Amino acid sequence: MYELKTKKTDNSVIEFIEAVESPKKREDAYKLLDIFKETTGFEAKMWGPSIIGFGSYHYKYNSGHEGDAPLVGFSPRKAKISLYFAPGETKREQLLKSFGKHTTGKACVYINKIEDIDENVLKELIIESVKFLRETYPEK
Repeated sequence: MYELKTKKTDNSVIEFIEAVESPKKREDAYKLLDIFKETTGFEAKMWGPSIIGFGSYHYKYNSGHEGDAPLVGFSPRKAKISLYFAPGETKREQLLKSFGKHTTGKACVYINKIEDIDENVLKELIIESVKFLRETYPEK
């Protein structure tokens, strides 16, 4: 059976951020911590060894695969900062047009530093993601 790699842990978010090598990435991580917490109303929790997540939802796919994941989150990785949100494909693309300097992967948006992006658009992406996931995977 498939074992989820990214599970909520009791590891310290602050200790994780303090271990980030780059002082600039550490500073940005604290700023993102404040933005995500203020925007979602959720406390930050570590998911796996390197994702700082906010809130959670339970998903179940048609294939039968199911699990829990953070509603939104981020990770200050060595190369870039990964942002995790899922505001629905159309809404996400629309918001990213005015987001600022970024690249995208399948599930992530990557930024170099906070100064490269519009913080208000970030907050909107967070809000839309929480709304979309709550509607898609309602709590039972």
